[in-house]
Amino acid sequence: MTWSPDQELVTLTTGQETIIMMTKDFEPITEVTINQDDFGEDKFITVGWGKKETQFHGSEGKQAAQSLSFQPVQPALPWDDRKPRITWRGDGQLFAVSAVCPKTGARKVRIWNRECVLQATSEVVNGLEQPLCWKPSGSLITSTQRHPNKHSVVFMEKNGLLHGDFTLPFGKEQVKVKELLWNSDSTVLAVWMEDLKPGENDHPNTYIQLWTVGNYHWYLKQSVHFGSEPLRAPVCVCWDPEKPLRLHLLTRGWASYTYDWGWSTERSHGTDCHDNASVAVIDGDKILVTTFRQCVIPPPMCAFELQLPVPVNLVTFRSQAQRTNELAALTADGHIYVYGQGESCNLKRDSNITLFRISHLHFLYSGGGVENGGVPGVSGFKVISAPLGLGITKAFEFFKLFMQCLFFLNSWSFLRSDVPVDGFVISLCHSLRNGTVALQLDDGQIRKVHMELSLTEWKDSTGNTINLPRPCVQTALFTLSGEEHLIGLTERSHLYIGDSLVASNISSFVVYDDFLLLTTHSHMCHCLNLSTLSIKGLQSALSSDANQNDETVRKVERGSRIVSVVPQDTRLILQMPRGNLETIHHQALVLAQLRKWLDSLRFKDAFECMRKLRINLNLIYDHNPTVFLANIEMFLKQIDSINSINLFLTELKEEDTTTTMYRCPSRSASSSASGKGGKKVDIICDALRSTMETLDPQKYCLCILTSHVRKTTPELEIALQKVHELRGDSVSAEEALKYLLFLVNVNELYEQSLGTYDFDLVLMVAEKSQKDPKEYLPFLNMLKTLEPNYQRYTIDKHLKRYRKALHHLSKCGEEHFTELLNLVKDQRLYSDALELYSSNSEQYKTLSVAYAEHLVEQQQAEQAGLLLWRCGENARALQAFVSCTSWRNALAVATHIPLPPEQLTVLARDLAEKLLEARRHTQAALCLEQYAKDCEEAISALIQGAAWEEALRLIYLYNRQDIIETDLKSALLDAHSNQTSFLESQKALFIRHKNRLTVVRELKAKARLELFDAELYSEASSVLTGSHLGSKYSRSNSRISSRSSKNRRKAEGKKHSLKEGSPFEDIALLNALTQIIIITLATLDLPHLKNGRKKKKTTHPALKITNKSAFLLQK
Repeated sequence: MTWSPDQELVTLTTGQETIIMMTKDFEPITEVTINQDDFGEDKFITVGWGKKETQFHGSEGKQAAQSLSFQPVQPALPWDDRKPRITWRGDGQLFAVSAVCPKTGARKVRIWNRECVLQATSEVVNGLEQPLCWKPSGSLITSTQRHPNKHSVVFMEKNGLLHGDFTLPFGKEQVKVKELLWNSDSTVLAVWMEDLKPGENDHPNTYIQLWTVGNYHWYLKQSVHFGSEPLRAPVCVCWDPEKPLRLHLLTRGWASYTYDWGWSTERSHGTDCHDNASVAVIDGDKILVTTFRQCVIPPPMCAFELQLPVPVNLVTFRSQAQRTNELAALTADGHIYVYGQGESCNLKRDSNITLFRISHLHFLYSGGGVENGGVPGVSGFKVISAPLGLGITKAFEFFKLFMQCLFFLNSWSFLRSDVPVDGFVISLCHSLRNGTVALQLDDGQIRKVHMELSLTEWKDSTGNTINLPRPCVQTALFTLSGEEHLIGLTERSHLYIGDSLVASNISSFVVYDDFLLLTTHSHMCHCLNLSTLSIKGLQSALSSDANQNDETVRKVERGSRIVSVVPQDTRLILQMPRGNLETIHHQALVLAQLRKWLDSLRFKDAFECMRKLRINLNLIYDHNPTVFLANIEMFLKQIDSINSINLFLTELKEEDTTTTMYRCPSRSASSSASGKGGKKVDIICDALRSTMETLDPQKYCLCILTSHVRKTTPELEIALQKVHELRGDSVSAEEALKYLLFLVNVNELYEQSLGTYDFDLVLMVAEKSQKDPKEYLPFLNMLKTLEPNYQRYTIDKHLKRYRKALHHLSKCGEEHFTELLNLVKDQRLYSDALELYSSNSEQYKTLSVAYAEHLVEQQQAEQAGLLLWRCGENARALQAFVSCTSWRNALAVATHIPLPPEQLTVLARDLAEKLLEARRHTQAALCLEQYAKDCEEAISALIQGAAWEEALRLIYLYNRQDIIETDLKSALLDAHSNQTSFLESQKALFIRHKNRLTVVRELKAKARLELFDAELYSEASSVLTGSHLGSKYSRSNSRISSRSSKNRRKAEGKKHSLKEGSPFEDIALLNALTQIIIITLATLDLPHLKNGRKKKKTTHPALKITNKSAFLLQK
């Protein structure tokens, strides 16, 4: 009888070889015969290609077809109980029945649908046995088959055809398979077997083996031996429906046991370069070992195998410095085998082949049996030091649990010590750095193991006991913020540090040195530096994968899991879901390793790694500029490659990569700054060139050229000169020139060589270029015919080096001055040209006049006038000063000429008119009074400009009191009236705004009190509190999008709106009051009011004009 997975249907087989299907209430639905002659509804369709016997059969020919057609069908095995077996597919839509055919006596498998309609019948399979189990995922039906030379687990498709198998590790007639059981997630197949022949006490041995598949290879991962004791033999075995890796069994002694397994990767934990980054994989009685430091070999292949006499259940690597490559294996019979690395295990290269050879590990210890106490299985063990091994067993002895510690005396003897434990120990971990050993109990409690074999609770720095909230399948120890923590990963992907949940989507992790590496179910790989983070920092870093530009995060393939990290290297090994391996170089690991190499001055290792992984070579200098500059000679000797040094020089740039591309969080901003001033590229080029010239200038010739070319301002002429110096050695000169042409554009290099005025060097460069001789030979021949200075002028002008061209042309004589003047005007080299001639020369005067004309065109007439005045062009200087209203310089030049009095008067009046237009009344009055001799116009200008005191002074100086009545008094009264009106309007506006501000503040205070009384702390309350509390509107208007500058300006303008009831009315009122005060104070700074502000009781001098008017103005 078997229930369907959804518990809605139940199927039964009867002695009459029928199948009865009922509902969950045991109401019959249908009854059909098991052994039907029809194949089923999914019967294969013939497409006319002939019979199977007529098809091609290889080298055996037709005889194979004939022998196949007459092959007899073998009946079921003698120990077969001949009872039908029923198994359902995981979705409950199909079920399979294995029954003995009454005609042939052999077993056949038939597949039925949910309506009990036959779908397919299996092909004839000789030796097919009774176990039957449908894989829950629905892909395959599992059974067993006995061949003449082997015993196999076979798989069938739902159409009844065979589809793969694997061989059980037993002899031909050694065991019979009682049951096959798939776990709920189809990852583990349990094979329940017992010996055919009885044991010592006339009872057979019983076994349960757990098989998994990876990369199309079946691994025997666990082998549980129950011995021949009848009371220990299981009578019922089943997987837990909720926890895929939990197995329940019931023994004949009425004892119930539960086994919990978990997936883990057993890797070596060394952190030095001696560790081979080994990973061990259990495969029955073999251990497959791969050393990832030497090679990356995907499973099921490996670097080498360790063959043991019985199946292996546990394997671990020694947790001891310098010996982390040694491993220990715990076999199914309770023996421990310890293997050490042989003397010839170092990497060697055969002289005839290019493959690496790695020697096997040699055998050290055997016979260290772990006491099982009646219960098969050990939960974990660890070899901590050379003579000590810790084994954890679930040993019942008067209902007590013990931890067994083995002290190996030699290869065949040991001492065992039992330490009581108050719970089931499910994992054991050891810290290689601190020597701490921690146990995890099945309820999440953590115990610390001391070397005197005592256990204590795990406590933090404050003395609080720390336990894991959930049992973890993988644990490790690491140091965080100076305190040691236990980190654990549950089967539901929850990552805990002590009792703190750090993340809930972690698929795998590994602790390496100061780094915690994790993969997540969102297909990201994190590499976190533990020395710079806290628990909260880890939680924040793992909370999301949003910041994907960070060096600590990178994308990986879907379903990737961490296998190993190669110590003192940059390689991280990942395994994909389909089983293949992938090596990545996580940037955080790479940068950390590069910093270690650079700190230890291993420049070559760092350089090779950076070149291979395309890390910017500027990091070699930026990491520590002072140390690099102090060890340049060591850098050159370690690199010892001209091409590598040139590559380093060509990649230099002014950017500091430690603050941009490869930011180090633990590094201060100033630690990467160079101890020397100047530009970084120039500093490195100069330092390297100086050292190379000291060591071997001939060897580093090309590097020296590169150092010249790569400077911020390329020193191409110096580089060409060095090439020119190598002309004696034609080969070296040719190679150097070719390399220089590789670095610099050929046209640019040709022009730079032309700028050396060395025609031999020019021809050398031109011959190596792709230029046609017809292009450059006529030009060079023409240059050779010219006078040396004019020749250099022509070259410089061709190269657009106009300042040099000007210098050389000035030496060519007066006959070329016109050409020089044209060059100066075209390129605006007036200042440079004036420096080449004395101030008394005619050329200087001509250049000055040209420069002045240029300045006038540039709206700098005053500077032009000064230049013309200096060179003696007084008339043109006067014209320039008048054009820019530089009245003092104009009148000075006019006096210096000197102009006739009548012309001077006209000039003064013209200047005064321009000054009045510019509202410079005082200066205009000065011109009129002193140079035009017109005091009345001068007084009028002063009155117009409100310069009352100066106007009174001139009135009484020239005895013109009549102007007081005619002009001054009326002007004063008009000014007083305008000022009074302005102040009154400002006062009224100020009072109105002040009163409104008082009202707005009262309304806001009232609204604030109402909100506090109602205890409303919603979004509306938050916008109504504080200085921006609106009277009628909430602050939702302030949430104006700032997606564009236009919107930002609009939002800012609303803050200054004086509209009543606006949310920012109080701010706008305060701004308006401030503006009124500023404008009023600026008004009081007018010239005619300045004296009145100094002392309140001072009488303005202008009030002396008349009594009544004076009283009014003073008031």
